[in-house]
Amino acid sequence: MPAIVATSMLGAGSRVITETTLNGTDSFTFNPTKNPVMILKNTTGAPITATFVGSTATTVAFDGVPSVTVSGGYATTAIAATTGVVAVPLNSIKEYLRGTLTITGGTGLTATLLEW
Repeated sequence: MPAIVATSMLGAGSRVITETTLNGTDSFTFNPTKNPVMILKNTTGAPITATFVGSTATTVAFDGVPSVTVSGGYATTAIAATTGVVAVPLNSIKEYLRGTLTITGGTGLTATLLEW
């Protein structure tokens, strides 16, 4: 279970980006104050759908909607084989990201976590 390490994008100039090859159940830390974006790149020969799972995410209530279940996690769209890349602004799925965080089903993807 490799931990996905964030790269800070603060400051001027270029920086070395940390990439992590996922093995199926991979952990990361979500810090909403740093406007994080997770980039997932697929270089495998098949499409992959990765799921972001928070261990304590259960339900969320919205005005006009009594509750929505988020316990199953947030699944990306299928990331195309060989050249597919998706970016997930993590603040946009923050209700899924409660508790211990993992990405499941992403074996073979390369993950990059950027923070501002």
